[in-house]
Amino acid sequence: MMFDGINLLAVLGAAIASFAAGSFWYGMLGGLWARAAGLSGAARKPSPVVLCLTFLLELLMAFVFAGVIYHAGPVTPANGLLSAGLVWTGFVLTTLLVNHRFERRPVMLTLIDGGHWLVVLLVQGLAIGILS
Repeated sequence: MMFDGINLLAVLGAAIASFAAGSFWYGMLGGLWARAAGLSGAARKPSPVVLCLTFLLELLMAFVFAGVIYHAGPVTPANGLLSAGLVWTGFVLTTLLVNHRFERRPVMLTLIDGGHWLVVLLVQGLAIGILS
């Protein structure tokens, strides 16, 4: 299934894979992340609504990212990974650094969240490149 050069099945696969990668990431670093974020008790466990919203937003992210990869050149795993690195460095990392510094958030929170979004984009770029 294609939408103006974007393989919708690749987008779905990328969203599923990145959601799984994020679940693994925060499953491993969840306690450290919660402490860095200043969360305790029930606030540490996301609600099903937040998890569903996260998946839908990662689906949207994968769709837009597939368009970026498509317009940047041939849709290949290498171009997906290169695009992931560029998008993360130019947009995600810079945004997190500005926001977290103004909010005076711990550097550990920036490292954990920034690492998560790098993994998400790398997984999405690779999945889109492989499945397209």
